[in-house]
Amino acid sequence: MAEMDANADMSHHHRQLLPFNIAQDMHQQEDSKCFDDDGHPKRTGTCWTASAHIITAVIGSGVLSLAWAVAQLGWIAGPAVMVIFSFVTYYTSILLSDCYRTGDPLTGKRNYTYMDAIHSNFGGRGFKVKMCGIVQYINLFGGAVGYTIASSISMMAIERSNCFHKSGGKDPCHMNSNKYMISFGIVQIIFSQIPDFDQLWWLSIIASVMSFVYSTIGLGLGIGKVIENRRIAGSLTGISIGTVTQIDKVWRTMQAIGDIAFAYSYSCVLMEIQNTIKSLPSESKTMKKATFISVAITTIFYMLCGSSGYGAFGDSSPGNILTGFGFYNPHWLIDIANAAIVIHLIGSYQVYSQPLFAFVEKNVAQRFPHSDFVNKEIEVPLLGLQLYKLNIFKLVWRTIFVITATLISMLLPFFNDVVGLLGALGFWPLTVYFPVEMYIVQKKIPKWSPKWMCLQILSISCLLISIGAAVGSTAGIIFDLKTYKSFKTNFD
Repeated sequence: MAEMDANADMSHHHRQLLPFNIAQDMHQQEDSKCFDDDGHPKRTGTCWTASAHIITAVIGSGVLSLAWAVAQLGWIAGPAVMVIFSFVTYYTSILLSDCYRTGDPLTGKRNYTYMDAIHSNFGGRGFKVKMCGIVQYINLFGGAVGYTIASSISMMAIERSNCFHKSGGKDPCHMNSNKYMISFGIVQIIFSQIPDFDQLWWLSIIASVMSFVYSTIGLGLGIGKVIENRRIAGSLTGISIGTVTQIDKVWRTMQAIGDIAFAYSYSCVLMEIQNTIKSLPSESKTMKKATFISVAITTIFYMLCGSSGYGAFGDSSPGNILTGFGFYNPHWLIDIANAAIVIHLIGSYQVYSQPLFAFVEKNVAQRFPHSDFVNKEIEVPLLGLQLYKLNIFKLVWRTIFVITATLISMLLPFFNDVVGLLGALGFWPLTVYFPVEMYIVQKKIPKWSPKWMCLQILSISCLLISIGAAVGSTAGIIFDLKTYKSFKTNFD
């Protein structure tokens, strides 16, 4: 033992006698194992965790409304529109992923948020940066409200399914959604204390699994209904003008195209997802692979669920085949599917809220650098696990955020239409316009060149789709206002 201690002392003495530059290199190598090139803790995200984040953000309960969208477009245009928008989303996401670093894809300056990328490519804090920030963060907040409403609908669907089963369909089973929104809000207050996006990977994986559970159930029930009917319902051109008026057909078609377009959108959180990925290989290379995997999986599920639902119900396809009660039995399977939707939406809520949390907290910390309330962390032991660093400002601000989103959901029960409007206004600038414009700046593409023209045609086409969908959402809001009652959301 004495000999080992002597050797240890000699080793320590030898290290002290090393030339300063060698000791410094050793210290830097040790730091490089724990920290990235920007001084932040080593990122550990992979292609698979990024794919889980994307799938959680993209595949919402809206996948179950695709049967309605296909019903408006028909067997030809419905699947075709899904394929087109999968390519548009994949292509613009590839353009945006290249904007994570400015300059070299391995060593260039990191852009942690969408606004950082806009600032790096266009410079200053001009109109484009401000417009991007306003649109992005309004969409993120609107998403939180939309997820609160959607989760309450699924929770009410479970209660309603059991009610129908017990009464044999005799009880109309009217119920109020407020208690479910409050319950969802309480759960989100707890999950909102997850420190940052990088530590959200496990929740995203669970949410992704849940999306496959309820999508598969919806798909299976649709196929079962087709077999029961012994025919595939629907037509090549969608819902007929005899069933709806010509004006309604046009409006529904635009709304369906808009629904499909926005069902693929996740650009407002792409940078935050990419910022969780480790740097070898380059983040952009990993993100492109994750985007391909997740968009391909999403498209397959969209096609299967939309087509099977339309084949089962034809022109009468409900807005959501699990909560609009296209199906009543088996009621236990409907309950499992809706429970999976709620669990998925818990994860989706966090994926959309974390970037907004980080934005506010970063700006408040910069404004009040010496405030203990804003910056001090209290170490709290969690059931024998590692210490949780509690920040009082984060606790208060995130709790207020969730309470506000929950109250607005209860106050404006038709806010899904408002979220649709915000999505329509946000789809073009965030998913298409800014990625295209940043790509043109980065690659220095000459104005009026063939490539420049193609990119502008893509951008203008998506702008027209956004306008059409915005008109449809506005019409929905006007219709809902006619029967609007605050805090009186009922599932009829």
